[in-house]
Amino acid sequence: FEKFSYIINSYSFCNFLTLQKMEEVATTAMPVLETAASVNWGFILSIVGALFAVVLGGMGSSIGIKTAGQKAAGVLAEKPNMFGSLVTMVVLPGSQGIYGLLIAIMILNKIGAMSGELVELTVGNGIAFLLAGLIIGILGLVSAMFQGRVVAAAIGGLARDESIFGGAITMSVLIETYAIFGLLISIFITGAALS
Repeated sequence: FEKFSYIINSYSFCNFLTLQKMEEVATTAMPVLETAASVNWGFILSIVGALFAVVLGGMGSSIGIKTAGQKAAGVLAEKPNMFGSLVTMVVLPGSQGIYGLLIAIMILNKIGAMSGELVELTVGNGIAFLLAGLIIGILGLVSAMFQGRVVAAAIGGLARDESIFGGAITMSVLIETYAIFGLLISIFITGAALS
C-alpha cells in the first residue's frame, strides 16, 4: 500500500509540475504567437517563391554549363577551330536560370517589391507565388542538369564528326521543353495570383 501511495503522490506531483510548466510556456509563447499572427505571411511566401525560382534555376544552369563546359574544354584543346560550335552548345543549359529569373521578377513586380508600393497579400496569394517559383525552380534545376549531360555527350559526338551539329543541338534542346512547360505554368499562376 505504501508503494502504491508513493506512486500516486509522485504522479500527482509530476502532473502539478507539468501543468505549472505548461502555464509558463504558454505565458512566454503568447507574445511570440501574437507577433507571428501579425506577420504578412503572403509577402514572405511570395519572396520565398521568387528565391526558389532564381536559386534553383540558377543552380541547375550552373551545373549544366559546368558539365558541358568540362567536355568542351577537353575537345577545344584538340580542335580549337570548333570554338564557336562548342560555345553554342555549352550555353544551352543556361536558359533555365533565365526562366527562373524571369518568374522571380514577375513575382516581385506583382507584389509591388520593385515599385516600393507593396500589395496586400493573403496567404493564398503567397502560396500561389511560392508554387510558381517552385515549379520553374525545380523543373529548371532538373532539366538544366540533364541538359548539361546531353550537351556533353553531343560535344563528344561533334568532336568525332562536326557535320552532326544540327542533330546535336536538336537532341540537346529536347530536354528544355519541360522547363518551358514549367515556365508557362509559372507565368499563368503568377498572372492569376492576384486576380
